[in-house]
Amino acid sequence: MKKIINRRLLFRIHSWAGIKLSILFFIVCFSGTIAVFSSELDWLFNPATRAESSEQTASFNEAYNNIKNKYPDGVITFWQRAREPYLADIVHVNLEEGFKYVFVNPYTAEVQGDADITLQRFFRDLHYFLFIPWQVGHYTVLVFGFLLFASLITSMFIYKNWYKKLFILRIGKGKGVFYSSLHKLIGAWSIPFMFLISLTSIWYFIERADFPKVSHYLRVEIPKVDTTGIILPVTINDYVIDYDKCVQLAESAIPNLKVKTILPPGKIDSPVYLTGVSDVSLVRNRANRVYIDPYRYDALKVQKAENINTVTWINDIADPLHFGYWGGWITKIIWFIFGMTITMLTITGPWIYWKRTAYIKKRLQGKKI
Repeated sequence: MKKIINRRLLFRIHSWAGIKLSILFFIVCFSGTIAVFSSELDWLFNPATRAESSEQTASFNEAYNNIKNKYPDGVITFWQRAREPYLADIVHVNLEEGFKYVFVNPYTAEVQGDADITLQRFFRDLHYFLFIPWQVGHYTVLVFGFLLFASLITSMFIYKNWYKKLFILRIGKGKGVFYSSLHKLIGAWSIPFMFLISLTSIWYFIERADFPKVSHYLRVEIPKVDTTGIILPVTINDYVIDYDKCVQLAESAIPNLKVKTILPPGKIDSPVYLTGVSDVSLVRNRANRVYIDPYRYDALKVQKAENINTVTWINDIADPLHFGYWGGWITKIIWFIFGMTITMLTITGPWIYWKRTAYIKKRLQGKKI
């Protein structure tokens, strides 16, 4: 009797999470799945984001000058190197009339166009916070990490010996039986992936909530530039920085580093901040950091991925594991497929529940008559 009560309780928890919140569950899962290929969607729908791969890349300085010529009053705040060889660099430029994503060909330094928003950013933001402001959206999404984990654990107890039924699909016994069997089959195959997604989501919650004070381990002290004896620019926009030299210094400071992002100084005494990928796999670009003095061209601080602490390492593998871009097209395809399976579960689960409820009501009404 105790086991029956426990299974019923677990089924109620599983149903509540999957039924009551099914619409939000669907939006979060679907947007996250689409985000895996959001850069490719930009390539498909916006020709300005495309680039023809070449062995030789263009000068950062040349690209910077082209940007400044096209947007003379613009302030570059972030430079994201193309993640794939067929994509353009994305440079964030603040203008008087608003913010722009500027697309720069990494092989020719040509400014190919701009946009107010990209599909990549749209789906990432939808997945991150549902466009709900004031941190409410972020925590709303992150709570689903716990709910997904609860749904996963309860399903493993409800569906006994699930590991023995990975190739069982009941057909020829009606739609209800088929869809119930399909729901269980998809869920069983998705268990490892759901563990990964739910655990990384829970980590995001821990990081954002700073519990239990993980920021102590993640904090990086940004060095200040000594401006003594330096003729300072009047404004940030008057900086004349040799970005090629900064990239060269950064890639010399960390073995086999390829710079992937550049943040120009935000203040007169701020350094140029560069991140990138090295021989250490499965970490975000920011696991490798180099801060360059924009006046003397010295490396003020260097963080190598192989030297980061365990908490920082966990934090820096979360994104590649969550979105699946760490292994190129192969892992993207795998993550997309399993992302779609979880999205299907958010549809088939409520459908099965509603059909079952309707069937029970019909039977009860028949008995009354």
